[in-house]
Amino acid sequence: MHTMWKGSISFGLVNIPIKLHAATEDKDIKFRSLHNKCNTPIKYEKICPVCEEEVKVDDIVKGYELTKGKYVVIEQDELKALEGEKGEKAVEIIDFIQLNEIDPIYFNRSYYMSPDGGAKAYGLLRKALMETGKAGLAKIIIRSKEQLAVIRVYEKTLLMETIHYPDEVRNVAEVPNVPNEDGVSKKEIDTAVLLIDQLTTPFEPEKYEDEYRNRVMELIQSKQKGEKTVTAKTEKPTENITDLMAALQASIDKSKPEKKTTKRKKTTKKIAESK
Repeated sequence: MHTMWKGSISFGLVNIPIKLHAATEDKDIKFRSLHNKCNTPIKYEKICPVCEEEVKVDDIVKGYELTKGKYVVIEQDELKALEGEKGEKAVEIIDFIQLNEIDPIYFNRSYYMSPDGGAKAYGLLRKALMETGKAGLAKIIIRSKEQLAVIRVYEKTLLMETIHYPDEVRNVAEVPNVPNEDGVSKKEIDTAVLLIDQLTTPFEPEKYEDEYRNRVMELIQSKQKGEKTVTAKTEKPTENITDLMAALQASIDKSKPEKKTTKRKKTTKKIAESK
């Protein structure tokens, strides 16, 4: 399993070296955008609309837009200095909480945590969380963003789930057209509750699958078997314009002295004849 982050968990005086691994993966079927004329993959380039030239990664800076077209430029070193003493390599548990106190709307991404040499300390935290039934509330910086995270036990493995800050969850009062009253009768409620009870079953995630994705894959495989595939044309080799211009200029420069010499010879001949 790929390691995407290395650092340590700390709570009190306990420090646990750990590695993070993505606990979930995107199973979406990826399609390339092709030119329908020649089936060549389309390029996406970073172009400056003013300079009309491609911009390299090293030439890009971060800017915060104050008003339309007006920015404050922030250097990467300035952002690095704001990370604090522990920086990006620390997961600091700041509180311990009951997991059921967090509404699912706050949860974002899940990461498995494996020990990076501190197996005993790892086991200590895992056992303590299992004994108390609690979860650790921590802060971590991932990709230059400080996030809240919950650390809990999932099948004998420590699992970290990043959660949204309260100001990242939109105000539910702003949802339009939500009725204040139900306007339903008791008989209707009883019928709905009975239906829910009849359809209630233990949650078994392996029973569910992405049926649409399966149908797309079947379509792709059937086209492949039927040899309904296309081949992208190879890109035409581009001429080296710089070398071409240099060669042309060299040819011009080479021809200039010869022309001048000929002119001088003709002029000298005319003067001699006039004498």
